[in-house]
Amino acid sequence: MSTKTNTKTLRGTVVSDKMDKTVVVEVGRFVKHPKYKKFYTISKKYHAHDENNQYKIGDEVEIVETNPISKKKTFIVVEK
Repeated sequence: MSTKTNTKTLRGTVVSDKMDKTVVVEVGRFVKHPKYKKFYTISKKYHAHDENNQYKIGDEVEIVETNPISKKKTFIVVEK
């Protein structure tokens, strides 16, 4: 599968591996509230392609954006 030149790379934790060739990766961002100046974490879940079903729950992985693989999957797991 080809990847784009302007690819988005994210690091996160695998939270689900129940699907075949797919893992759900939770990525957290540390942001500052504009008014109250308090820092807090925002997390978002991404579906990522895992060809060999080698990643399990709790693994720290890096995912890269690619052309759409399915309706929800636009990322590929690159490394652990």
